[in-house]
Amino acid sequence: MAASLDLKEEILALKKERNAVILAHNYQTGDIQDVADHVGDSLGLAYQAKATHAAVIAFCGVHFMAETAKIVNPGKIVVLPDKDAGCSLEQACPAAELAAFLTANADRNHYVIAYINCSAAVKALSDVICTSGNAVKIVNQAPADRPILFVPDENLGAWVIEQTGRKMDLWQGNCYVHVEFTRASIQRIKAEYPDALVVAHPECTRAVRLLADEVCSTEKMVAFCKNSAVGNIIVVTESGMLHRLRKECPDKNLIAGPTDLCACADCRYMKMNTLQKLRDCLATLQPRVEIEESIRRRAEIPLLRMLEQSK
Repeated sequence: MAASLDLKEEILALKKERNAVILAHNYQTGDIQDVADHVGDSLGLAYQAKATHAAVIAFCGVHFMAETAKIVNPGKIVVLPDKDAGCSLEQACPAAELAAFLTANADRNHYVIAYINCSAAVKALSDVICTSGNAVKIVNQAPADRPILFVPDENLGAWVIEQTGRKMDLWQGNCYVHVEFTRASIQRIKAEYPDALVVAHPECTRAVRLLADEVCSTEKMVAFCKNSAVGNIIVVTESGMLHRLRKECPDKNLIAGPTDLCACADCRYMKMNTLQKLRDCLATLQPRVEIEESIRRRAEIPLLRMLEQSK
């Protein structure tokens, strides 16, 4: 405990010395969330990154999130506690493969909507970015005279099709964590808590989404749990979300959605970040996130378009 307190004190001192802001995704460990200036989902953190006046952004999340902060803050130092904190969705859609697909299908003139869980290079090939929190709104604003290509999450894309009625071509990618939840695993925990409500992330498969009382982004899960009249709520998303929910909804019994393999689902990439690594990156300002300027400029256009269309 003392070591943890010392680390937190060092982090706060370094943050002040560096004129830094600490942004943490909802899937980070509880100790990182507790020391962060802002905790949220991808959309909320994108807004925070755009608005900050800090000289340094320490992004506790995965690589594409830190890249997003750098895209909208080219003059600021952006550091990521662990440079290897990646994302299975980002890996599912390499920029070279997307570029080849668009070239081969140039006659179709796709309107590319990229889920924010992708690289800066993929964002640079896109018309607009979306998050799970604003995907329906973004798709509803897409031009009607162009076919939509939604990358890289096929499950989120399928859910958006259900919500909007828009036809879209879906890239075949998924979040390895959210596809570990199965209908059987949710039904088993539901049998233990028959009165429980189920809230699930749209990155889950359709079989799981059909069992849910609410399908929404992590940020919207907070309001759902707060406003629920039912005490037992099964939360079907990455385990880090439970820390924030339990702080903000102390009167609820929040149950981690189980998988067939374990009682809850951890993202191995999100959990690469630690308090020690956060302290080290603030001390050394490494590892830094850098983006080739030509890619950054192209990626900024669809990202700012998302922020504007999300208002």
